[in-house]
Amino acid sequence: MKKKHTEELHRGLEERHITLMSLGAAIGVGLFLGSTSAIKMAGPAILIAYVLAGAGMFIIMRALGEMAIQNPVAGSFSRYARDYLGPMAGYLTGWNYWFLWIITCMAEITAVGVYMQFWFPDTQQWLWALAALIMMGAVNLIAVKAYGELEFWFALIKIITIVLMIVVGLGMIIFGLGNGGVPVGISNLWSHGGFLPNGITGILMSMQMVLFAFLGIEMIGVTAGEVKNPEKSLAKAIDTVFWRILIFYVGALFVILSIYPWNGLEGKGSPFVLTFDRLGIPYAAGIINFVVLTAALSSCNSGIFSTGRMLFNLAQQKEAPQPFKKISKTGVPNIAILASVGALLIGVTLNYIVPDKVFQWVTSIGTFGAIWTWAIILLSQIRYRKKLNADQVRSLKYKMPLFPFSSYVTLAFLMGVVGLMAYFPETRIALIVGPVWYLILIIFYFVKGLHKRPHGGS
Repeated sequence: MKKKHTEELHRGLEERHITLMSLGAAIGVGLFLGSTSAIKMAGPAILIAYVLAGAGMFIIMRALGEMAIQNPVAGSFSRYARDYLGPMAGYLTGWNYWFLWIITCMAEITAVGVYMQFWFPDTQQWLWALAALIMMGAVNLIAVKAYGELEFWFALIKIITIVLMIVVGLGMIIFGLGNGGVPVGISNLWSHGGFLPNGITGILMSMQMVLFAFLGIEMIGVTAGEVKNPEKSLAKAIDTVFWRILIFYVGALFVILSIYPWNGLEGKGSPFVLTFDRLGIPYAAGIINFVVLTAALSSCNSGIFSTGRMLFNLAQQKEAPQPFKKISKTGVPNIAILASVGALLIGVTLNYIVPDKVFQWVTSIGTFGAIWTWAIILLSQIRYRKKLNADQVRSLKYKMPLFPFSSYVTLAFLMGVVGLMAYFPETRIALIVGPVWYLILIIFYFVKGLHKRPHGGS
């Protein structure tokens, strides 16, 4: 019995946790803050970029769902990569996912520091970043249910805010709410240089930040080992992904771009703050600042959760230090979580040394890591299907639509975005840092003799 206690995660996540987490993980600093720079590149045509990327995300999540519902395990896509693409692919994917969330969490704790200075302008940014890290680390160490509860409420705050903004914004567009009864209309979508002010190039340039906004959507797969009813909960969460993306991303940005001229979104602030200001709501800036603060904390919370589980899974496969597979009495991988929190202290340090440059760097590096993860999910699912006979395919509980066409088209889309990141100087750093990190991992893989072990690693 003791071995079971030390090596098994607790299935403490309810369906309501999974539903809100899958939505909350994908609504973060990328939408609230990153959308400003994406809008500047593409203008109102940013809506097309979000629809295209959203369709790609839906296919990726269906591919993950097909495997996760048949075989719900912790560290899901790392395990699937190992099973269907080989041990090295699983090893690289697990460590890559840990790395990309450490990088992303650095952006989130930096954002917390920036947001807190709104209320406390004379304080040091890095102190708030450190406080956020300690708080979210503590929540993850308590129990998986504590993580699920906090993420549930964080996600609810974000969702209510976006729904409220869409409803009130539509009232302004159609009925002239807050505008003296004069309907604003949607002419701002084409009145300032047209719907495509920067042409197709603008849409292409924005794709990196648009994809960064979706980073975290695959979190549903990481929770597979701790879901009480995987078949029902995972299927429901994945099925509604595309519609939620349309409502929360495309809907929110449609309202913002209709009310506000796209070329009037200046500075580093969130377009959400500007829109609420325009609506004449008292203390709007403070209210939205609180929401974007919870969005950053939520993403950091999710990041610590997923990095801890990925280290736990790598330790189970004997590809990370063995203490990482130790489970606390409350059923969480406490040593693995503490290791991730320790790595995030680098983010606090960078926040202290170069606070102005970190965000652009980490978003592009994070996107590159996310593209690797999403591509591996698609490749694993393609290989998984090829191993099944006709009867097994018919008996699948949850099938990928339009297979294999949908898988290959989405893979080509992801590779296209990598090409764009290489083409534009602002995002080129990701194509230096990413491959260097993989090279280090591959050297370690061979030096430690991991390639000599039998398939499966146990």
